[in-house]
Amino acid sequence: MSWLTEYVRPKIRTLLGRREVPENLWIQCPACQQMMFHTELEKNQKVCSHCGHHMRASVDERLRWTFDADTFTRIELPKVPVDPLRFRDSQRYTDRLRAARERAHRDDALAVAHGSIGGARAVVAVMDFDFMAGSMGAAVGEGLLAAARLAVLQQAALIVFTASGGARMQEGTVSLMQMPRSVIATRLVKEAGLPFIVVLTDPTTGGVTASFAMLGDLQIAEPGALIGFAGARVIEQTVREKLPEGFQRAEYLFEHGILDMVVKRTEMAATLARLLGLLRVRDLPQAA
Repeated sequence: MSWLTEYVRPKIRTLLGRREVPENLWIQCPACQQMMFHTELEKNQKVCSHCGHHMRASVDERLRWTFDADTFTRIELPKVPVDPLRFRDSQRYTDRLRAARERAHRDDALAVAHGSIGGARAVVAVMDFDFMAGSMGAAVGEGLLAAARLAVLQQAALIVFTASGGARMQEGTVSLMQMPRSVIATRLVKEAGLPFIVVLTDPTTGGVTASFAMLGDLQIAEPGALIGFAGARVIEQTVREKLPEGFQRAEYLFEHGILDMVVKRTEMAATLARLLGLLRVRDLPQAA
């Protein structure tokens, strides 16, 4: 080593101070492979500015993007029995659940908050795909019922953002029973004369699609979202036909009348506010 590296460089670093470069300055779009500066991506709500691909978003981001600024409050969801079947595959269900809770900092795959959207009352439930693939177990079913009851109590619209792989296999029949229970949640809201709006995000599949996710008064989806019950390969093997291009994607379902709208994420909050205004959902009282 020369005197430049042993003496001069350390002196320069001491004078200027060491500057650490964050590792996540740039993020690559999984669709077009273009690199984007992370602050630009966050400003654009995780939508690629090059190709328009909608990346998956966290629960916290969904709530922050959807509600009016600083107006929402999260609620604590009901507790349910843990591991009712004492299930074990390659590891215990309790261990999987504990690890998922530590990563997500929440008890299960659903979060619920209430507040205002465009000044109108709203209860919003968001499914977390990062929590065991957003699978629907007893906790999700109870959470949806709690959200529905809160909407009725507050005379507010219920909006659910779906993202799920379906029923939670570790809870067996208990998980399958959440399909009719989630349907009951939708009935509570509709019988009270309140709007039930579903926003389907990528992916929404399995038992979630087969239950409450297709029962909205308004069915909205983000561009490119995968929506379906069984996988495309399973369907092709069953019907023994080649499926159309874009089958099970939001745009295909919209063209065939299954969805009411396909809305860009950056326009979602404004669209929901406009819809709640048209549906005449009561405004939250203004603070004095």
